[in-house]
Amino acid sequence: MKAFVLDRYAKKGALRLADMPEPTLRDDEVLVEVHAAGVNLLDAKIRDGEFKLILPYRLPTVLGHDVAGIVVKVGARVRQFKPGDEVYARADDFRIGSFAERIAIREASLAPKPRGLTMEEAASIPLVGLTAWQALVERAGLKRGQKVFIQAGSGGVGSFAIQLARHLGATVATTTSATNAELVQRLGADIVIDYRNEDFERRLQDFDVVLHSQDATALAKSLRVLRPGGRLVSISGPPDPSFARDIRAPWFVGLVVRLLSASVRRQAAQRQLGYEFLFMRANGAQLREITALIEAGAIRPVVDRVFPFAQTNEAMAYVETGRAKGKVVIKLI
Repeated sequence: MKAFVLDRYAKKGALRLADMPEPTLRDDEVLVEVHAAGVNLLDAKIRDGEFKLILPYRLPTVLGHDVAGIVVKVGARVRQFKPGDEVYARADDFRIGSFAERIAIREASLAPKPRGLTMEEAASIPLVGLTAWQALVERAGLKRGQKVFIQAGSGGVGSFAIQLARHLGATVATTTSATNAELVQRLGADIVIDYRNEDFERRLQDFDVVLHSQDATALAKSLRVLRPGGRLVSISGPPDPSFARDIRAPWFVGLVVRLLSASVRRQAAQRQLGYEFLFMRANGAQLREITALIEAGAIRPVVDRVFPFAQTNEAMAYVETGRAKGKVVIKLI
């Protein structure tokens, strides 16, 4: 099968288009013919070697986390899916590889594709949708009437998280450029801050939840806009000791993580705040919940550009510019 392969870690390096063997199908897995694959900044960070300590992939490997396609074969223990089913998923860590014609996905990580969506739209959802769900619902327990600050509202995670928070009944604040203000307002943002001309810390106070995705400066400011008892969930770091325990990291990685997050954890404790780092995980059951919201019209996909499979490297480069409104997708079929 054709696939885009990472041969060695290199910043801004190109993936190689190659003929690869079809994935070996385990008993609890489903073989999916890939029709479309979402492109995420995570793919570029893995390529660059930024996650070598916590995700030590054996190279060469095929990149790609998001997939939408059709089941072509199922493992011996699979019961929920059959050949011909239209499905979508975020592949599990160490079983990624959606930048290819076929991918094997664990049954527990797979969900039926939402009715009414194209394959390209469906492929844009899993990673960002699960990130938003796990941050706002699972970790923060966001409730009706609360206030949430979602950074970078026009990006992949932000554009989904705004819609989810709005559905949950929260008041939503976000940052974006003036060019994208109308987009995030349509998605459900109540307070829109032009990050180029305004300081969000001056506009926001007594918030219940922050979904942090930016740099250390924004992290420090975000702690100050929360009320005592508020929660900050970060998807851009620094990772905390509970994350190291969850991934069963070696002791030296745990030590590094503890040191990296010491300052923010101390600041959060002083302000009586909760701080958590989230590295999202594949979850088919949560994806089914997201499917129901999409089919009910509560959330819609936001796709900026669709690239042909041959332009996978160009698609990754476009994601890295940070200018995409919503998601970028690769089309195979």
